[in-house]
Amino acid sequence: MFFVRTGGERDLAQVSKLLTETLHATYNALYSADEVEAMVTAIASPAALKATLREKGGEFLVADDGRKIGGMAFARMSDRLAKTAVIRQLYVHPSHQRQGVGRDLFAEIETCFPDAEILRLEVDARNAGAIAFFQAHGMREIDRIEVAGDPAPLTVVLEKPLGL
Repeated sequence: MFFVRTGGERDLAQVSKLLTETLHATYNALYSADEVEAMVTAIASPAALKATLREKGGEFLVADDGRKIGGMAFARMSDRLAKTAVIRQLYVHPSHQRQGVGRDLFAEIETCFPDAEILRLEVDARNAGAIAFFQAHGMREIDRIEVAGDPAPLTVVLEKPLGL
């Protein structure tokens, strides 16, 4: 059984390993090997994780069973959108998916920002599993964005009202 708790520096090696394996499992079919490696470096490297952990106003969560970390999430209040918390990462290791780990991380993120009225995230339109997961947890598509030069040809924007 996994328990969701605040992550810290002592967790970063395990989170890096989890993210590296999960990013490859999720994105190898969608991106080139170089693009996936760039993503791993940008998201899962120890330096990137330390920077994420130190972001002011952010919530860095891990799902821990006492021996290993099965999932992680990071969200923070938006700098651009009023009363909006943005999920920047929510990943569950493939061996622990469909066991409630993602659900528990998502539920905790929903409670971390008492001033937020909206929970928002952006996901690659080809990542059908992630889109289905977030929609099953009350998020609705509000937009689609095409960014020139971005490896994701189309990004889906999902939102969920909070505290209503």
